Amino acid sequence: MLELYQSEGCPHSEKVREKLSELGVSYVNHNPRLPGADGGDVTNELTHSVLSTVGDDQIPFLVDTERGVTIHESDDIVAYLEQQYA
Repeated sequence: MLELYQSEGCPHSEKVREKLSELGVSYVNHNPRLPGADGGDVTNELTHSVLSTVGDDQIPFLVDTERGVTIHESDDIVAYLEQQYA
């Protein structure tokens, strides 16, 4: 299962969502906080605490639970998706 920690107003998150849609990959979407370079307002305490435990309050953040992979940075996430799911 893929889990995407993201924000609707974030252009980097949008890039990842578009790639997931293009590839027809199902995923679970989490919205832990609003976008912002220094971290926007927290909108979901539970998913924000998960995001914070990985050591970096940065979105987008992809978790591929089947492969045990976690990735930050939209370009790295898109490259991973193309490599694994295209």
